Amino acid sequence: MKFTERPENLTKAIKASQPSSLASKFAANSSTTPAAASTPRKPETSKLKDNGKKKSFEAENEERYSWLVDVRDTDGHPIGHPDYDPRTLHIPKSAWAKFTAFETQYWEVKSKMFDTVVFFKKGKFYELYERDADIAHSEFDLKLAGGGRANMRLAGVPEMSFDHWAASFIAKGYKVAKVDQAETLLGKEMREKGGKKEEKIIRRELSCVLTGGTLVDETMLIDEMSTFCVAVKESSSDAGTPMFGICFVDTATGAFSMTEIEDDADCNLFQTVIAQLRPKELILEKGCISPLAVRIIKNNTSPGTLWNYLKPRVEFWDQDIAFEELSRGAYFPAENLDDHTNWPQILKTMTEKPLALSALGGLLWYLHWLKIDKELVSLGNFSWYDPVRMATSLVLDGQSLQNLEIFANSFDGGDQGTLFRLLNRCVTPFGKRLLKNWLCHPLQDIRSINARLDAVELLNNNYDLQGALDQGFASLPDLERLVSRIHAGKCKVKDFVRVIESFESIYEVIVKLQTEFELGGLIGKLIQNAPPLDECLTQWRDAFDRQKAKSEGLLIPERGVEEDFDCSQDNISRIEQEFADLLRGYKRQLKSQEIAYKDSGKEIYLIEVPTRIVSSVPKDWQQLSGTQKTKRFWSPEVRTLVREMLEAREAHKTIVSEMQMRLYAKFDKYYSHWYEMNKAAQLVANLDCLLSLAKTSASIGSPSCRPIFIDDHRSVLNFTELRHPCYSNEHDFIPNDVLLGGGSPNVTLLTGANAAGKSTVLRMTCIAVIMAQIGCYVPAESACLTAVDRIMTRLGANDNIFAGQSTFYVELAETKKMLSQATNRSLLVLDELGRGGSSSDGFAIAESVLHHIATHIGSLGFFATHYGTLAASFYGHPEIEPKRMAILVDEVERRVTFLYRLENGVSPGSFGMHVASMCGIDERIVDEAEVAAKEFEHTSQVKKLLETTNDGQFIPLGLQSDFSWLMKLVEGQKPDLDSAQSIHTILKAIDRL
Repeated sequence: MKFTERPENLTKAIKASQPSSLASKFAANSSTTPAAASTPRKPETSKLKDNGKKKSFEAENEERYSWLVDVRDTDGHPIGHPDYDPRTLHIPKSAWAKFTAFETQYWEVKSKMFDTVVFFKKGKFYELYERDADIAHSEFDLKLAGGGRANMRLAGVPEMSFDHWAASFIAKGYKVAKVDQAETLLGKEMREKGGKKEEKIIRRELSCVLTGGTLVDETMLIDEMSTFCVAVKESSSDAGTPMFGICFVDTATGAFSMTEIEDDADCNLFQTVIAQLRPKELILEKGCISPLAVRIIKNNTSPGTLWNYLKPRVEFWDQDIAFEELSRGAYFPAENLDDHTNWPQILKTMTEKPLALSALGGLLWYLHWLKIDKELVSLGNFSWYDPVRMATSLVLDGQSLQNLEIFANSFDGGDQGTLFRLLNRCVTPFGKRLLKNWLCHPLQDIRSINARLDAVELLNNNYDLQGALDQGFASLPDLERLVSRIHAGKCKVKDFVRVIESFESIYEVIVKLQTEFELGGLIGKLIQNAPPLDECLTQWRDAFDRQKAKSEGLLIPERGVEEDFDCSQDNISRIEQEFADLLRGYKRQLKSQEIAYKDSGKEIYLIEVPTRIVSSVPKDWQQLSGTQKTKRFWSPEVRTLVREMLEAREAHKTIVSEMQMRLYAKFDKYYSHWYEMNKAAQLVANLDCLLSLAKTSASIGSPSCRPIFIDDHRSVLNFTELRHPCYSNEHDFIPNDVLLGGGSPNVTLLTGANAAGKSTVLRMTCIAVIMAQIGCYVPAESACLTAVDRIMTRLGANDNIFAGQSTFYVELAETKKMLSQATNRSLLVLDELGRGGSSSDGFAIAESVLHHIATHIGSLGFFATHYGTLAASFYGHPEIEPKRMAILVDEVERRVTFLYRLENGVSPGSFGMHVASMCGIDERIVDEAEVAAKEFEHTSQVKKLLETTNDGQFIPLGLQSDFSWLMKLVEGQKPDLDSAQSIHTILKAIDRL
């Protein structure tokens, strides 16, 4: 299925309820028909009669709906054809001729969105027909009815519960279309006067299409984090390297971001973008996306992600069509198609980024199809996205985000045990989204890091300040999303009041912070630059009746705000006063204080007169109703005034209904500048993130410390008693000291038995660096480090079957990326490099890579391996220190006790036989395996190597190649601007030798 990657839902639902024949497909199921349970049993003759009608119905529809058995798209392609388009359905002309007016109306919509569940409005219900009814019955056990109305099987839900059912279908991975009535029954009757036969049905229109990645209604959104719909345009450069244009939108806030990247052959930068975004929905160009890109997307998204393939140019617009459609769409005020004055600045320069503009074109077409493009694009909230920010941020590529479980764990793809879950203690939704952005891009500048750490320290030392922020922010709604709804004109009145009151609360918090606390540093700077919200909010303080807005959902402006509303209200008051004046005159005329006005149904201001004085009523009064005690009349004056009142009320009702949109537009006109109020929301988000880091720092257990950053020419990473912060029970965790660089070697060659804890040490070191550079305390007794510019990891073993790449190929491709991008400020982690190849090849590769990193690049890092003899090749190397995970071995029982402590030395082995025995493998098998290992293991050459080393006659191959490199350098054959570090390391190695 090309348009969506959720065919299993549709297939499962259809198969679960699919009848064995087309005739039985339309049979009413007695166990699921709504009327079955309550309908009394009829006489046998009636039953036979009904069965006859039923058979007649089935026979008639056998031919009418044969095209639903052999499903084809509008181009005639069957399911399974490479060009099959699941969005469309082919309906033959003969079928259209036999449709009723209602069926025609329904299938005109459904044939264009066959892969979408269509909710069709009928009276007070939304009904689902045919395959959609099958899905409703299979997924949610909604009762089915068939053989009656509209000649189709159906399931229905009340209109008031549409949001609930739509959200339920979307959660299952379906798209939902909503078709509403465009007129009332009265309007239909008025139109039918002189209308044609096919027009004699209530008009209905497609109002919206809802998908999991493009929801805008707050009631349907179940996650406070951003949900991205991502469009990808792939091409290649003149050199043949892949290029990508990417545009994505968070429809709940209306925020668009765009980027264009030239990638390497392995698409590592593209992987970083996808890992950072984790799209909920994808827009791809059909036939133009490579298998490697598809694999990267699948590895960084959940199974519930929606995949949409659009036709090139026709739907996925190229840059020229996209630019033209932006002009024709009238998204921004303009005098003509060439007027781009009010366009966001980024869109004005997009002609220089053709791939990104084309990606925007694909996304724009899709949003237009969903009928939400106007409300989103017209916000003008466009920005350029930099996935790495190399100049200012610690770079975390997609592979590291995955390996270190920053946002999703490797178990089920959830957030349990992830670093983001540990750090995320924000109280506002927009604060949480900003924190995720911080975590994607940890800081690299030491001054900026220390500024955050100072703020964290200030918050944890001042509980009054922390309490003021907590109390002021805890009740704030999702302002970014609600403001987007106000712009679209679809915000509930109560939510509009919440937005106004929330900004007032923010202003009160700012004033409190300015007057009650002496704030310096980052927090003081944020407060000092707070926008003048008081000026913004003055006009809204008395703009409308807030109590009535909260209780009745009506925006009634205060006097002086809307002139026409005041005039309309004055007109009604004038008429009411005239009624009162007339009543006083009638009381005097008829000499009775019991006369009063009464409303009765449609008649208003009826003059109620006691029966005993009816004889005194003027003859031109018209009696309309009465009781034994009273009679009710209209005088000529009252009749005229009643008509005037009815017209005045109708006009006022129209003005009241317009008032909501007027006030929304007034608010949006000010907010659309994205200045003062947007700055206020960003201020709160930043303070909320700092508060979250403070709470995390105070709760990670003991010991914990503020990391100390130094700016030294030699990189250093020094953690004492470091723990993994995401481990749930700190008392059961064995801490370790990590010392890289500085006065120690840069690289630790880590060996140890299987399951001894090597990977945990690697991950917790990287996570501690990220925590430190995001501005958080770390779970260690002490921490001293230089700022890291990039963390690169190679963990685990996997292949790429889509590109025909083996496990060995993939791990070497990842290693190649490290060697080409790493610097002496980078932190590298390699785990089991070379294990995907043969023993000799793998060992040689591991030795060469480790030598190059330690001697020529100078990065900090860990090199974890089961090649225990690798240490012999680097004996005495000044930048490599062998360490191992401590264990206790019981040779008799073949058992290993893991101590999880990092200690100096090389592990005596991997103890695979012991682990096999502990796993319960039969002892005879383990015995035979141990004999084979001793006889056939590849250590024959290694033993010679060890013997030579012990005799002091061994010169490592790496050092031999270094000597050759030095000679070429001296002869000028291999100039190298960065050779000083390498020469220094080589000379130290020779000296030690």
